[in-house]
Amino acid sequence: MEATVVNTGTEGKTWGGGNRPLKASYGKMMMWFFIVSDALTFSGFIASYGFSRFKFIDSWPIADEVFTHIPFIHGDYPMYYVAFMTFILIFSSVTMVLAVDAGHHMKKNKVILYMFLTIIGGLIFVGSQAWEWKTFIKGTYGAVETKGGEILQFVNTEGERVALKDFALPIQTERTTQQKNTGIWYQKEKELPGVSVEEVKKGFLSDNSLLIRTQYLDKNGKPTVLSREESVSKLNKDVIGIVEGANLIHNEYGHPLFADFFFFITGFHGFHVFSGVVINIIIFINVILGTYERRKSYEMVEKVGLYWHFVDLVWVFVFTVFYLV
Repeated sequence: MEATVVNTGTEGKTWGGGNRPLKASYGKMMMWFFIVSDALTFSGFIASYGFSRFKFIDSWPIADEVFTHIPFIHGDYPMYYVAFMTFILIFSSVTMVLAVDAGHHMKKNKVILYMFLTIIGGLIFVGSQAWEWKTFIKGTYGAVETKGGEILQFVNTEGERVALKDFALPIQTERTTQQKNTGIWYQKEKELPGVSVEEVKKGFLSDNSLLIRTQYLDKNGKPTVLSREESVSKLNKDVIGIVEGANLIHNEYGHPLFADFFFFITGFHGFHVFSGVVINIIIFINVILGTYERRKSYEMVEKVGLYWHFVDLVWVFVFTVFYLV
């Protein structure tokens, strides 16, 4: 029996079937499939972050009070460094566009130049993110934790943060790290914090200008500052440990989920950027060797460009919902 072929009149239309739908090569189509699936993954992560933040809206850290550092410069510069990272990544997306355009016009030297700038931008971003992680993990001021897991920070009468080491008074006693079998059962320390709870209490009680600020927000959206009497009572009754910096369990800036999402979402995106830099370097070397010049096509540059633009676009969403909103 012979098969019957029906002419549907699709000749000349955009989608005509065959092995090049939408006039896109197999490689470009596969890159688009990957981008769509990866976009759904990031969407799930960001939606989870939004749900958690809404659930704990009264105790969620304020980004402007967390990301205030600039390398080699002391002071309070909220979001400046994150804005710099964002600018660098967007700039690298522009240079990638120029590299793709140069490839379309078969201008090898310009492709080399713009891809080199793209790689440099990616490396600066990854390095900046690594520095930001280090600063976030190390912490700046330190805080104390209560029996219920609440984070208490210290401020002066003007509302400015005060570091534990700046007011804690030394006590000559032997200190050992807490382990599950020797200390509080749910806490385990890899190393001793800079100060002890008793040293913090002693220093706080000797300085009447110090107050305690809780992680819970007041009606103005600012962390609640307790009176001196409330601060002394809270410190003597509820405090059980020192928190310096942030990890997946404790977070000196506030709710621990904030740190969990920070590490996971920015780390996942940083892995994408690092992967993109590695791929760009491989394509960059091939451009120098003249591989695509001999093929008469720089489509590989265009495909890696699609991935790079996707990574940049994801960061715009991460930056918006995590740092700005």
